[in-house]
Amino acid sequence: MDARNLDYNFEVIEKKWQKIWEEQKIFNVDENDKRPKYYTLEMFPYPSGKIHMGHVRNYTIADCIARFHGLNGFSVLHPIGWDSFGLPAENAAIDNKIPPAKWTHANIATMKGQLKKLGFSYDWTREVATCTKEYYRWGQWLLLKMYEKGLLYRKAGEVNWCPDCATVLANEQVADGKCWRCDSTVEMRTLDQWYIRITDYVEELLSGHEELKEGWPERVLNMQQHWIGKSEGAKIVFKLDDGSDFPIFTTRPDTVFGVRFMAIAWDHPELKKIALKEKHAEIDAFIERAKKINQREDYVKEGVFTGRYIVNPFNGDKVPLYAANFVLAGYGFGQIMAVPAHDERDFQFAKKYNIDIKVVITPEGKTLDPASMKEAYVDDGVLVNSGEFNGLTNREAISKITAYVEAKKMGKKEVQYKFRDWLISRQRYWGNPIPFIYCDTCGVVPVPEKDLPVILPEDVSIDVGGNPLAKMESFVNTTCPKCGGKAKRETDTMDTFICSSWYFSRYTDAHNNAAPFLKARADKWLPVDQYIGGIEHACMHLLYARFFHKFTRDIGLVSCNEPFKRLLTQGMVVSNSYFAPKIKKYYTSEEYEAGLPAKENAGDVEVKIDKMSKSKRNGIDPDEMITHFGADAARVFILFASPPELDLEWSDDGIKGGFRYVGRVWRLFTEHIDAIQNASAVPQVIEANALAARKATHKTIKRVTNDIRERMHFNTAIAALMELLNALTDFKPVTDADKAVMREALSAYAVMLNPIAPHVTEELWSLMGNRDTITKAPWPAFDEALTKDNSFELVLQINGKLRDRVQAPVNISEDEAKKLAMENAKMKEHLKDKTVVKTIYVPRKLVNVVIRG
Repeated sequence: MDARNLDYNFEVIEKKWQKIWEEQKIFNVDENDKRPKYYTLEMFPYPSGKIHMGHVRNYTIADCIARFHGLNGFSVLHPIGWDSFGLPAENAAIDNKIPPAKWTHANIATMKGQLKKLGFSYDWTREVATCTKEYYRWGQWLLLKMYEKGLLYRKAGEVNWCPDCATVLANEQVADGKCWRCDSTVEMRTLDQWYIRITDYVEELLSGHEELKEGWPERVLNMQQHWIGKSEGAKIVFKLDDGSDFPIFTTRPDTVFGVRFMAIAWDHPELKKIALKEKHAEIDAFIERAKKINQREDYVKEGVFTGRYIVNPFNGDKVPLYAANFVLAGYGFGQIMAVPAHDERDFQFAKKYNIDIKVVITPEGKTLDPASMKEAYVDDGVLVNSGEFNGLTNREAISKITAYVEAKKMGKKEVQYKFRDWLISRQRYWGNPIPFIYCDTCGVVPVPEKDLPVILPEDVSIDVGGNPLAKMESFVNTTCPKCGGKAKRETDTMDTFICSSWYFSRYTDAHNNAAPFLKARADKWLPVDQYIGGIEHACMHLLYARFFHKFTRDIGLVSCNEPFKRLLTQGMVVSNSYFAPKIKKYYTSEEYEAGLPAKENAGDVEVKIDKMSKSKRNGIDPDEMITHFGADAARVFILFASPPELDLEWSDDGIKGGFRYVGRVWRLFTEHIDAIQNASAVPQVIEANALAARKATHKTIKRVTNDIRERMHFNTAIAALMELLNALTDFKPVTDADKAVMREALSAYAVMLNPIAPHVTEELWSLMGNRDTITKAPWPAFDEALTKDNSFELVLQINGKLRDRVQAPVNISEDEAKKLAMENAKMKEHLKDKTVVKTIYVPRKLVNVVIRG
């Protein structure tokens, strides 16, 4: 075979190996495998219709990690599934007149085909879809276990309600107080809803960070801590002007003498009862404005005087009570004390509403004039205007005043959290039914375990008006499992975050019909060794998943404390977007380059780097990319263009560069495959050029191993492989020893490149005469000695005249050095038909052959 005539036909090669992997079940996990385990997992996708480049990047990173560990002697679990319940399916059903189930399963089929084209090493036998009864049955089961343990309860809660659509809206579906679909004004309604008492685990969710700090990004841990919002402070009971209690929570009891107003949340349930009646109209208008505020964004801090006053128990000061849009009803008591002199938000509010300011902390040895203050004084200092606490540092005063509060029974030391119990009710159709029944006689009755799952009807017609489950008599009407009387089913479905909060455990035992998963299987595989997903999930999914895992531990389903040992949060895929503000239109890059904005009189076009998205029309179709360049080239570009934790800027030149690189690898291998087919082991003594090639190979093995295993910097690993490619391209093997060096180098190269470009390396491995797939090969080991510059230049002379210079190992013996000289090609040429008189070896310098004739 003349391998040099082989063309790199990526389409044929990639299909060939994808078929072989599937037929030979290469990536199916054997539960009896005795090798150490490694569980690689990326956050599973929502089946929206097609994968996008964000998916491709996430899953390529995960696949590289999974394949790397497989080659390094691990039994690798690398599963995939579908987070397939959710609102988009309902919207598609309305728009396209197609049942959500049909739309969802069609999308799964499409996206599954796309993932297979990219050559990902998934164990497809463990595939799960959260919308199947085999999966959601166990979500219902887990919820009932929480109910048994007192972690699930029902209470009244407020929701966004669209009167025209006759349905509940998620917060994300409300824009400026309007429904996203019909633009009608959204109302707040109170409905009975289900909550999980996740706050029972709040301290463990915080303390668990100690176990995670070695493997999780510090940024994610900080985000979770901020989201939980633990505050240590004091509860202090102020008094309303009628003498009734008005408790507040503060982390700054040292400033209590400086309170100049109090504030109550705009949505506090007692607001209207507390406020004077003549203020109700003004307060109602204020509440409507406050409803439109997005608390996650910057907004103008406003308030309305309630007509009531609060008495400070420390000094008797009577201060006004305002309803304010910045006070959170769910934090503390939904009411706060405000100290303008020492809090910037309070300072600005006081200036806006002409509220006086009282200084109670000053820098040591200095005074502050409230009338001339331009901003609040928020640094440490000494207490003034604070009665018996004057002269204390504010740090000392915090504990002293808290102790005084407890001694006088005006309150107590207290810990508060911003974190709230998890509202899981969704007045939606396409979700996991909440397994409860309502009976006039027996009240709220859990569905018996033997009757699970509560089946979600799939053949439904969805229109704009409300949840179809509530209209389906065949679903709603049932029999009470306790008394046998007529009863009604719960028609709310679960928050889809529940489905994604335990799927990683189900993968360990994906088809168990008797339990969510076997403890033995879960204990074998969990925790996940490497989890990969976007940082946007830091405070919702990752907290919920950690909570669910701890709950399953507490009911005896798993032993470990945390579900994910290491976390990698990959950056976004970004590219140029082209927006014309004048006509509020985004253009594709092709339209922009063709001058379409000018033809449409679109005015100036803003060109900037944005996250790829359909709405901004700056996405790249992965199918087109694979069609033009192949999966391997795409994978090379994605892994090479940026470290995984940073954003990746799309570049047409970058994907072309990946394609050229794969082509160069192909040409190098096919140029030498015939020559190295029967190469022997590398001899101890080799010529300088061969030694240089061998040293370059072993240095690269060490570098690539470290870059992937320790740092997960695939970009630098690929850079090292590119450098080695250059070195091997320059190396022209002539002797058998040279060919042995080249075979060792190419074998190592194929295995190192395999996690990155699996198809081409499988083909080259096969062409080299290997019978097993490359997935069975061991990761190459490096010789530490060869990674160091421990050779020297040996000068070769004949009768004192220089004939060649070669690299020789520092520990070469005299006999080996003389042999190296005699076998050198240039020396042989000059020694032909000559008589060797003697050979002189000067250690680590030269060999001089003395001849005559």
